[in-house]
Amino acid sequence: MGRVTVVNYGMGNLLSVARAIEHAGAEAVVTDDPALVRDAEKLILPGVGAFADGMAELDARGLVGPVREHAASAKPLLGICLGMHLLMDESTEFGVHEGLGIVRGTVVEVPREAGGIVQKVPHIGWSPLRRAASANGSGWSHPLLAGIDEGETVYFVHSFAIQPADPYVCVAETMYGGYRIPAVIGAGPVMGTQFHPEKSGPVGLRLIRNFVES
Repeated sequence: MGRVTVVNYGMGNLLSVARAIEHAGAEAVVTDDPALVRDAEKLILPGVGAFADGMAELDARGLVGPVREHAASAKPLLGICLGMHLLMDESTEFGVHEGLGIVRGTVVEVPREAGGIVQKVPHIGWSPLRRAASANGSGWSHPLLAGIDEGETVYFVHSFAIQPADPYVCVAETMYGGYRIPAVIGAGPVMGTQFHPEKSGPVGLRLIRNFVES
């Protein structure tokens, strides 16, 4: 199934992601080498932590340009959790910070009350995936969701969520209290998950396999 390159910028579950890739039958290459990132067949940008720190670490390693170039080449790119956030134009996490600008949109804090429902932040735990409200009945056909049933649960841990400028980029969501959280995005070859597929059991492994086969 080829090779999948995982971007190492010091802020991701690198070993878990690499094992998920290998479970899918592909070779995992974990690297902070800009040349290898730029030339990757398929690229995963993982991430755990704060948005500004993530961008600073990518910049310090000379990886901002290579990740953007990979996305511009129309080769598959998957952002996981913070990695998906970094794909956006900007984040409002602890100030306003510029992102990679690969997917138009911003990152905002998950509200502590929505629809009259009070909820704890961060959102931590297993939540079901559902068809995105913007999908108009077609979102569940996205290749990243092949073989995954609506209602399957996956593992989330986050305090911020994306707001894509184009709502149709969101192909699956989850509800946290009364708040809709974009859970899976697809913008051509650029994809992302708010949850951690590498921590989401068989469902997450299936999603990684779908990406490997993309």
